[in-house]
Amino acid sequence: MSRYDAVENLHRCATDLQAALGELTQRLSGQRLLAARVFELPPVQKGQEHDPVTEIAVVQHLAQPAFAMALAHYGRLYMQHQSETVSTKAAVRLPGAICLEASAEQADALRQQVETVNKLKKRLEEIITVESGVPSEDRFEFVHSHLRGLITLNAYRSISLLDAPDSVRFGWANKHIIKNVSREEIVEKLKKSLRSGRAMAPWTREQWGEKLQDEIAMLNSLPATAKLKIKRPVKVQPIARVWNKEQQKQTQLACPSPLLVLCPDALSVPKLGELLNYDAGKIVHRFKPEAKKLFSLIPRLHLYSDRLA
Repeated sequence: MSRYDAVENLHRCATDLQAALGELTQRLSGQRLLAARVFELPPVQKGQEHDPVTEIAVVQHLAQPAFAMALAHYGRLYMQHQSETVSTKAAVRLPGAICLEASAEQADALRQQVETVNKLKKRLEEIITVESGVPSEDRFEFVHSHLRGLITLNAYRSISLLDAPDSVRFGWANKHIIKNVSREEIVEKLKKSLRSGRAMAPWTREQWGEKLQDEIAMLNSLPATAKLKIKRPVKVQPIARVWNKEQQKQTQLACPSPLLVLCPDALSVPKLGELLNYDAGKIVHRFKPEAKKLFSLIPRLHLYSDRLA
């Protein structure tokens, strides 16, 4: 696909997404609100996107004010929808749950609309990350040159819809994204960076090229049996633990946006828990199995190996 076609698809998809979100908001506003609880988190300021997070103060909102915040949150796609001091590289999170009364017919219509919205979100991400052909380091500039102010993390984020569970409780999760990779895959990535001729501060182009060549040589010197992993930390994030009594099943969901909970009547409203302030110093792990030792190879890539050269 040509870059021109990708840009055209990007504009069309963004327009369709805004229209679908507008229709969803209108439909949700027409339903009877049974319960609402959302938790406002402090926004990430520009320049602080990569700062370590050790504390998060939570402000709780209930009932109609919470519902209004949730509807505004679903439609927040562009930086024009928020303060200029807030980072566009960090998603605005609003964990919580909105419980609405819905007949079987109304619930079906809402499900279809949420599905439409989520498909458009996924399509937008595919256009930006795949069809555009733009490397990851250039995507921010590509997106903002064609959709000025778009906050991609907000735009990609799907909306979760649930059918009246018994309870929804909230908490925090710390984790790593771990991915097995091959030596050839990483070496090719380094060679591609070398061929581009670009430098990374504070190195000069020549110094950066030498560093990349050293890294390639180091990887090639590893034993053939060495296993490579990308182990990238993910910043603490709010989660929801959804309990279904009939199925005797608990499901844990990422909760950057309010969950939409559809209830046939007021008697089926789930119990909504509270999200407490986050304090990294007070975390107690119930059980933390001892992981196999890994050795850091290339810190900026979060690349590790179980062996050293």
